[in-house]
Amino acid sequence: MPDAIEIDHVVKRYEGHVAVDDLSLRVPAGTVYGLLGPNGAGKTTTIRMILDVIEPDEGRIRVLGAPNTAPGVIDRVGYLPEERGLYRKMQVRRVLRFLGQLKGLERREADRRAGKWLERLGLVTAERDWGLAQVDDLSRGMQQKVQFIAALLHDPELVILDEPFSGLDPINAQALQDIVLELKRDGRTVVFSTHLMDNAERLCDAVCIIARGRKVLDGPVAAVRADHAGRLVALEVGDDGRDAAEAVLRDAALVRGIRSTNRLLEVELADDAHAQELLRRLVGAGVTVHRFALVQPSLGRIFIDRVGAAGAEEAGNGRV
Repeated sequence: MPDAIEIDHVVKRYEGHVAVDDLSLRVPAGTVYGLLGPNGAGKTTTIRMILDVIEPDEGRIRVLGAPNTAPGVIDRVGYLPEERGLYRKMQVRRVLRFLGQLKGLERREADRRAGKWLERLGLVTAERDWGLAQVDDLSRGMQQKVQFIAALLHDPELVILDEPFSGLDPINAQALQDIVLELKRDGRTVVFSTHLMDNAERLCDAVCIIARGRKVLDGPVAAVRADHAGRLVALEVGDDGRDAAEAVLRDAALVRGIRSTNRLLEVELADDAHAQELLRRLVGAGVTVHRFALVQPSLGRIFIDRVGAAGAEEAGNGRV
């Protein structure tokens, strides 16, 4: 089975600014894939090139086994844009019918599917059918759900969601997450961009982290975390040994950084240091060690380590 998306050495420039810089990646079919990075990193520009909304200056893009410019290919894709694009003065059901017809659905079938999804996402209740309201009358979260329905209405093989959880409360965010996993079980491919690492860690099979338009890393989530394991130690010491422990942990040749969470310390080892040496030094200093365990870092921690706060801040100055 071909990859759902193939991107080879893609570059996009805007008036001297390189928004996407020599990006290559593969999205395996039937997976949930996260395109991660700070605001302005190049995620939305990449998505727009995948969808043939804008052309790359260099490189090649294939979608569902064919060039993304091939006739009919993008009709097999569902897209939720970051900037919502509903007709605000139209009735919700009519908007969905119109968008479904643009994707080739017959009017009656579009209405049937829209009704099913409106009920599924709680927009039709015993008290009110929000499908009969104008888009303008809906809350931001409701509009988000309508846009999500529009992306799925034509039963696409590939679904691309740009910041899909923005503006949703935890209950509705969970409902969308459940649907993403359901799509995967049905053999669909889902790509979503986000700067929220917790969502990516829960949902994604594989990820690509982008910063300043360049790929920082990519691969299956488990492999990415395993590659960065061995550098973090969860440490808990007795109260009577805190001063001695602090003296050991101040050694820059041994410890690169420390994060404190209540009684537990998360210790990042220096590049050439080893966990066993840290433990030996603590015990030798008379420290009572209650817990000492190597831990795998979260995607959020890996993101900070690889991108850095400065990179996130720089990227956040623009949105591309």
